[in-house]
Amino acid sequence: MKYLALGLLLLPAAAVAETAAPLVPSFTEQTATAGVRQIYAGDWEYMVGGGVSTFDCNADARPDLIIAGGTNPAKLFVNQSTPGGDLAFTEAQSGVEQTGVLGAYPIDIDSDGVPDIVLLRQGENQVMRGLGNCKFEPANAAWGLDGGNAWSAAFAATWEKGQSWPTLAIGNYIDVTQDMFPWGSCTDNWLHRPDGDKFAAPTPLKPSFCALSMLFSDWNRSGTPSLRVANDREYYKGGQEQLWHVEPGQDPRLYTEAEGWKRLRIWGMGLASYDLNFDGYPEYFVTSMADNKLQTMANPETKSATFKDVAFAKGAIAQRPYTGTDLNPSTGWHAQFEDVNNDGLADLFIAKGNVDAMPDFALKDPNNLLLQRPDGTFQEAGDRAGVAATGLSRGAALADLNADGLMDLVVVNRREPVQIWRNTTKSANHWLTLTLTQPAPNTDAIGAWVEVKMHGHTQRREITIGGGQAGGNLGAVHFGLGDQQQAEVRVIWPDGSEGAWQMLTADAAYRLQKP
Repeated sequence: MKYLALGLLLLPAAAVAETAAPLVPSFTEQTATAGVRQIYAGDWEYMVGGGVSTFDCNADARPDLIIAGGTNPAKLFVNQSTPGGDLAFTEAQSGVEQTGVLGAYPIDIDSDGVPDIVLLRQGENQVMRGLGNCKFEPANAAWGLDGGNAWSAAFAATWEKGQSWPTLAIGNYIDVTQDMFPWGSCTDNWLHRPDGDKFAAPTPLKPSFCALSMLFSDWNRSGTPSLRVANDREYYKGGQEQLWHVEPGQDPRLYTEAEGWKRLRIWGMGLASYDLNFDGYPEYFVTSMADNKLQTMANPETKSATFKDVAFAKGAIAQRPYTGTDLNPSTGWHAQFEDVNNDGLADLFIAKGNVDAMPDFALKDPNNLLLQRPDGTFQEAGDRAGVAATGLSRGAALADLNADGLMDLVVVNRREPVQIWRNTTKSANHWLTLTLTQPAPNTDAIGAWVEVKMHGHTQRREITIGGGQAGGNLGAVHFGLGDQQQAEVRVIWPDGSEGAWQMLTADAAYRLQKP
């Protein structure tokens, strides 16, 4: 009998084939009518980036959008969608309309309850203080942030123990001022740690290998997140993927092979995390050119920093186009886990697109939508769901834009218009939307874990800022519930305190406040 490997479990191939097929969602493109008009433009200095962020900038419980423009100004779009209706946005002058923006990440830096914005730029990065009602002002000088003069493409943030302000990690790409192959060498990434209610001078993270995605994540549930970095270049100088210790009061240091870290050399582009196998520890998806990885802890009993790739075994592979006749290798960028069909299992969206016109890679590279089956394997459904666009995609965001419990989709394309899809799936499946809040500092409870009990397992989700491709989401988190009309939910807050389990009725949005 032929067997297929699924993680540590061997199942007959016939059993895999007979696994219940997931519900294929339906997405309706509303690019022409939604009012979201933006093009991420620019020459080779903007071949990476192109991010979109979702957050609520006017406290109306609807996610708004900031979309990078490259050589075009960045834009903010205020959400005007009616619950369950078509997607509708209005462009608004907000203060973020700067050129040279590769990406944007929302974060409440000063814990005043109003989200701020970090703009990653070709040149000086800008921290924009939120003033409320979708207005922002520059805050680098007031908050002591050295914006530098680099090509910044990655971002992550955490609150270290004992600090009232966050620690910011910024990933920088190549030095465009150097005449070296190709286009210059990698520049240092920066760690901006707080000094009271300002930022200290940045600490260089040496060595750096052209980061394109960064994520603070508590991979071993120690209570202290580490910094995962996806790197794109300079393998001839020892480059590899990185995991950094970032411990309060200590200099950052790399995890070593003695701690279990294994050298991995890929063209690291984007990072996404989710506890897919319900063991309490996150898995990590890393996009690349032709060789995406899905990593899980190899030894959870010892909590060593050793990860193994299970992408092939799980069917989470997206190395080549799955539509059309172009069979050259794919180029992956943004990745995000979300439950798009509300069956209680996280699915995976991957934005794809050639760097420009690289002949050895696919020129028509459809975006992927991998649906998770009950056995933990994934099945491609991008073409059937209606999201297999073949633009030069970069950043993306899955978010419930019209408050109907279904995750909609925004995709940023290089030198082509942004695209937006409404999730129009007809399903009896249920859902929950949860927004966490706690007293200052860290009002959005970054670093918390949310747990939702299901039939036979528990969904777990870490609240993070970072990952993706030059953009991220802040605010509400979404859980599909399948046929459950209610579910028990609890929060493990960033300080480690465990909230009480509480029964919540499905198909509603809740705000969970730390006592």
